[in-house]
Amino acid sequence: MLYREAGQFKTSYVADQAIFPIRQDRIGLALILLIAFVVLPLTASDFFLSVVMVPLLIFSLAAIGLNILTGYTGLLSLGTGGFMGVGAFACYKLTSIFPEVNIVIWILVSGLFASGVGILFGLPSLRIKGFYLAVATLSAQFFLDWAFVRLPWLVNYNISGAIEVPTRTLFGIPVTGPNATPQVRYLVILGVVTLLTWFASNLVHGRIGRSWMAVRDMDLAAELMGIRLYRTKLLAFAVSSYFCGVAGALMVFLWYGSAEPGVFGIDQSFFILFMVIIGGLGSLIGSFFGAGLIYGLPIILRGFVNAVGLEIAPATVEHLTFMTVGALIVFFLIIEPEGLARLWQIAKQKLRVWPFPY
Repeated sequence: MLYREAGQFKTSYVADQAIFPIRQDRIGLALILLIAFVVLPLTASDFFLSVVMVPLLIFSLAAIGLNILTGYTGLLSLGTGGFMGVGAFACYKLTSIFPEVNIVIWILVSGLFASGVGILFGLPSLRIKGFYLAVATLSAQFFLDWAFVRLPWLVNYNISGAIEVPTRTLFGIPVTGPNATPQVRYLVILGVVTLLTWFASNLVHGRIGRSWMAVRDMDLAAELMGIRLYRTKLLAFAVSSYFCGVAGALMVFLWYGSAEPGVFGIDQSFFILFMVIIGGLGSLIGSFFGAGLIYGLPIILRGFVNAVGLEIAPATVEHLTFMTVGALIVFFLIIEPEGLARLWQIAKQKLRVWPFPY
């Protein structure tokens, strides 16, 4: 009875095309933001913020980036980890060359470098698609892995070959480095993710998003309708790589504190792809669902093992996680290809018509 739209009239086209046309959705979103920005920083422990919320937000942002390319435009990519690495290394170089500039600005700017690399490796997308495009992006992943290791200039000729994050402040408060508190890191990441999610939502619900979805459904028909395929696909690569680049910079500077090139390997690309598949292709909220399930699954398994009093080695828990993720991927591909986002839509629709049959 609480989730009803009876009596909520639309008096303009703007109101009818709103992203959240139902009042209950707007109230729910406001409550989620209130809890995220106010309640959690004041009540949650440092461990929960650092180990659960910070990586969850970062992986959600990376999943949104890949979902824009794969879910909304239909272009399969296996180079997400490499594009995240471009953002991380670009942010490191920018902070080294211009240390007086605010670190948050460089985190946002670093995505532009990843966007440029994404456009470069997206050039073949007009001629090839499907499996062949996936192989092309896979070659981009391998090339970027090689560049991160073989170009010492990227890490300022550091002998360790790793990114070492310096201490930077925002309004006098440490944001990066050992003195930065989990609350500050969490709030900065939450602000960036919220801003970029709002930006992505406006993109996919507007003319650009409709062009992406037209290309995904049938590129030949989209071209006959006047959509310029080359520009549309390259824009999808650019926006997707930008999100992944910002996620990579956040991962290193506000979560890890330092990172080696191996962090951005092919495993990372598949990790993000699994989040998109399970969460739901072509859904922003599905990116959050997929990231929460994939990243939270090992934590849930360890908690369950401890709750029942079993003693299992951490390696065994990791193997169980891989097996469970594989089973979930097969399950969703067969039973519900649109992922957790579709299940969420079905649940909302049932609430809207309850107690009447659906």
